[in-house]
Amino acid sequence: MLLPLVTVVTTGTVFVSVYLAAFHAPAPRDLPVAVVGTPQQARQIAADLDRSMADGFQVRRFATEGDARDALKNRSIYAAYVTGTGSSAEMLYAGANGPSVTATAGDAFADVASARGDALGRKDVVPAPAGDTRSMSVFYASFGVVLSGFLFGTATYQTAPRLRFRWRMASLGLFGAIAGTMVALLTGSLGFDALPGPSLGIAGVVALLGAAAGGATMALTRLLGPAIGTPVASVLLLTLGNSTSGGSMPPYYLPTWLNPLSDILPVGAAVRAVQGMSHFESDGLVPGIINLTLWTVVCAAVVYVREARSPQEGRSPSPRRTPSAVSP
Repeated sequence: MLLPLVTVVTTGTVFVSVYLAAFHAPAPRDLPVAVVGTPQQARQIAADLDRSMADGFQVRRFATEGDARDALKNRSIYAAYVTGTGSSAEMLYAGANGPSVTATAGDAFADVASARGDALGRKDVVPAPAGDTRSMSVFYASFGVVLSGFLFGTATYQTAPRLRFRWRMASLGLFGAIAGTMVALLTGSLGFDALPGPSLGIAGVVALLGAAAGGATMALTRLLGPAIGTPVASVLLLTLGNSTSGGSMPPYYLPTWLNPLSDILPVGAAVRAVQGMSHFESDGLVPGIINLTLWTVVCAAVVYVREARSPQEGRSPSPRRTPSAVSP
């Protein structure tokens, strides 16, 4: 009687706790930024940034503005302070990273410029597309796919408990393909024009994300049973996965105990890959594909082994034969 209540309350408590921990007062830790100038200028500006926000930035030095622009375009850095002649300076940034990064770097760089007596200009090197002005589309798209994958993974055993492994995997692949196609159409030029990356590439990565999310839910359901496996999958994918995905702000803003999950869980890998294809010279694409493929293959193997060991579990027993009546 109490199991559903305890499960739901625990899951909800974890959800609220994790999201509050991640986003109640976000501040970066070691966010990569750059200074274009002499070594002495770089050291001075790094010290000023540390005073403005302790441990907030990891400062690199570039000799030319072109090097800083290239680093912004492949997301090696998130902003650059370009020293100029006299009392002029310029902040280079990538609007496609979202307003949180722009505001953080802009406020810190403004403090530095004020302390140095510089007039600070701003230039957006990688602007967000007109259809995604806050750079949140990838977060909502990935959240929807992960939610759908979770629902698919739970529903497949509820609606078809006797389905053979090969057909269950075929349905998982079909789900992923449909999810990838849907997201590519909705976010592409035929839809909201929110993600300017190649449609086939986005569809492929999102398809892998759907398969990974659905496969993980199926594996946990088969390993732990629906009463425990379903809430565990919910916490892993919907709570920890989406909160650490980097879709709303980069993982550098996460608490240290949550940050590593961004590289481990499938949602973060997919988000970085899609952002890379759309804005940042395919940053994160290869690691993302590897991550998502491993999640899908390992989870499918777990389901296969579990069903091979208990092939009759969840299947209706064959009717017993009764001896025919014999006349006296």
